[in-house]
Amino acid sequence: MLTHQLRVFAGNANRPLAEEIAAILGTRLGRCSIERFPDTEVHVMIDDLVRSQDIFLIQPCPAPVNDHLMELLLLVDAFRRASAHSITVVVPYFPYARQDRMSRGREAISARVVATMMETLGVTRVIYIDIHAPAIQGFFTVPVDPLSGIPVLAQHFRSERFRNATIVSPDVGRAKHAGKYAEFLGLPLVLMYKRHVDGGGVRVTHVVGDIKDRIPIVIDDVIAGGSIIDELPALVEAGARPEIYLAVTHPVLVGKSLAKLDNPIIKELVVTNTIPLPPEKQHKKVQVVSVGPLLADAIRRIHEGITVGPLVQPF
Repeated sequence: MLTHQLRVFAGNANRPLAEEIAAILGTRLGRCSIERFPDTEVHVMIDDLVRSQDIFLIQPCPAPVNDHLMELLLLVDAFRRASAHSITVVVPYFPYARQDRMSRGREAISARVVATMMETLGVTRVIYIDIHAPAIQGFFTVPVDPLSGIPVLAQHFRSERFRNATIVSPDVGRAKHAGKYAEFLGLPLVLMYKRHVDGGGVRVTHVVGDIKDRIPIVIDDVIAGGSIIDELPALVEAGARPEIYLAVTHPVLVGKSLAKLDNPIIKELVVTNTIPLPPEKQHKKVQVVSVGPLLADAIRRIHEGITVGPLVQPF
């Protein structure tokens, strides 16, 4: 018998996703006030009683990253001081995930700093989706549920028109991620191999696998500046059909990434709603699928003491 009430709260980062999750769970978003003082300080207050309740705080951290991260940390502190029974942070897009190690001397391991702050303030569990560096799970001592958006995205490609498709990993580092797509869809896998060139750039030197006359579905966890788009002509040169699809979990979409989508060889960019897309980041080739049902299922399972394993390892 459940003794602690489930409550869903959200910061300002992605209210539509939080409202969708609350609706699926048959509840409403808890009330909290978030304001910014004239000097840009953030002030938060929980407007509902939360004593002895199981709190699920939904707050991805897209741009402005530091503002959204600070909201999350202050809300966690407020819940702890209000005697919440547990505080699970649902961070579909985890901040600083690409800063997970020292690649040069005297660098901060920023992802570890974020993990330490969360735990120090009282987070009891963490949920995220397709984090850039899976090793970040080891930065925490509290339970972490590393969910995957692959089944949600892959479902978009379950149709007859993609019978002749091939999953493409944009580099060696994404090969395991791409392999899960290939397994889920029952499609072959191709790897783009790159080398660094003079000037600090990279160049595709080999396309490993059979791509001739096939439809490429290029996968990745994040699309930011769109460098992956610059490399796609190498697939056509290797014999692929000039109709390329991209499946990417987190649509950061900065710089000239949207303009690059105008390339005629790109047919569609399929992303999830871990990050909201304001009007200036929308494009006719961008299709959004929702991770709301996935996150709602994870929250329900955790609250009811049911295993989350099928969501963490869905393959």
